[in-house]
Amino acid sequence: MSDMWTGKRIRLRGVEPEDWEGFRDLAGNTVDVRNADMVEPPRSDASFRAWTEERAGRSPQTESFRLVIETLADRAFAGSVTVGETDRRAGRFKMGIEVSRDHRLKGYATEANELVLTYMFAEQRYNKCEVEVYAFNEPSLALYRKLGFTEEGVLRQHEFFAGAHHDLVLFGLTAAEYWTTHRTPTLH
Repeated sequence: MSDMWTGKRIRLRGVEPEDWEGFRDLAGNTVDVRNADMVEPPRSDASFRAWTEERAGRSPQTESFRLVIETLADRAFAGSVTVGETDRRAGRFKMGIEVSRDHRLKGYATEANELVLTYMFAEQRYNKCEVEVYAFNEPSLALYRKLGFTEEGVLRQHEFFAGAHHDLVLFGLTAAEYWTTHRTPTLH
């Protein structure tokens, strides 16, 4: 790893204005309800350009941010990862990830999660990461189990979208659990 934001196959970087097409494509995946939060009416390209331009102009934050997942091989937009709902006093944060259809099942989600977890646990000194996954989203459930997250509960019929109520599985991972399978960053 050459820096904290670069892995073997991907790097995490800030949002740039030209990422609007990637975000538009992610939003277009609402027919794949495994990865949708809600079904919304179509948006114009101008709306995506304005949204992305505004995000690109934001100053970096250490506690709440969205980063683009970019492939190292061809510098393609592969998705995004978001950190939010931080509670510094309690030492916990939530994160979420979206990977574009063409970039799924290539290990990018695993690597992006690991880069963010390393940053939040090592640099920001948080103690716990929380993730919410729809119960029918088998690929994401498998991802978080593989990363060492523990299932902490299920909120039954908790979210409504795409015409039905859905269960939400709650996962948690503590820093101590993470460091049992990952190396802490070192200076070179």
